[in-house]
Amino acid sequence: MIRFKKILVLLTVMLPVTNFIQAQDLHFSQFFNSPLTTNPANTGFIPDADYRIGAQYRNQWSSVMTVPYKTISVFADAQVFRNKLENGWLGLGAVLLNDQAGSGSLTSTKIYGSVAYHQMLGLSSLLSAGFNIGWANKSINQSKLKFPDQFDGKFFDNSLPTAVIITNNNVSYLDVHAGVNYAYFPDENVYINAGYSIQHVNRPRETFFADNTNAGRIPFRQTAFVNAILKLNDRVIVNPNAYFSTQANATELVAGINANYNLSEAGEKQLLAGVYYRYKDAIIPYVGFELKKLQFAFSYDVTLSSLSSFNGYRGGSEFSIIKKGFYPENSDRQSICPSF
Repeated sequence: MIRFKKILVLLTVMLPVTNFIQAQDLHFSQFFNSPLTTNPANTGFIPDADYRIGAQYRNQWSSVMTVPYKTISVFADAQVFRNKLENGWLGLGAVLLNDQAGSGSLTSTKIYGSVAYHQMLGLSSLLSAGFNIGWANKSINQSKLKFPDQFDGKFFDNSLPTAVIITNNNVSYLDVHAGVNYAYFPDENVYINAGYSIQHVNRPRETFFADNTNAGRIPFRQTAFVNAILKLNDRVIVNPNAYFSTQANATELVAGINANYNLSEAGEKQLLAGVYYRYKDAIIPYVGFELKKLQFAFSYDVTLSSLSSFNGYRGGSEFSIIKKGFYPENSDRQSICPSF
């Protein structure tokens, strides 16, 4: 048990270092409630509204780390020129991300502007393409870091010298993402869409070390998702979906289903519930409530991997809030996806 504790301590203090070396990106279990980070082609891709504003908060590893990972996202997007472009419209949006990871105060701040174009293909299909462009900053507090060569056999001693030399505690760069999306809605009870995106198209360089080579270039992150909205009856709409993302040697696969249960005559009040599974990692129960286009949702990652013996199955909690609406002149516009 002592040996396992030492290994866990080493992993904990080295997490901030491995994070910026491998340059793995932020992620949310509720990927379907984070449309602009999932795929920039989702900007203005709102089948049941004209605009939306949302926020997410994720707290991870609080059961095993003194300073847990905390991620915050705020976004907004809207459809514009819908009445001026023939069978199409433009989507404009923005997203702000902030992440604080571990005892080394590894902090990421990212701000993106997002544009997408959506073109109807006949009466039952829609093709979209979009991109994000933004500014990213990453910083670290070196005085709070502990390195393996500062371990004296019992404790970590910051006064001991280390061979690790960090020359820059703060880095910034331009970042570009691009994606496409396709939707098919043959009738009022069926809606299916899928998308593919690439993040870090420009391969920005992110490193805290002195290196004049191409080391530190952020690898492409490729993401694909598929989603369906199926109306079973006047009370129940189900939403199965799946998400796959790969970057360098890391992959993530999340799949599951959630459902909306109508609590009122016209769908002003809805109860949300579902369950998702992250492959070889966690099961994710999901619950929520919607009142007049204002949705609150909560999910929790229950760890199923070998880490569960250390964290007691306690992975991460996540909360999201999304408000959707129509412009006054479009208050009578019909949704192109199943609705109550």
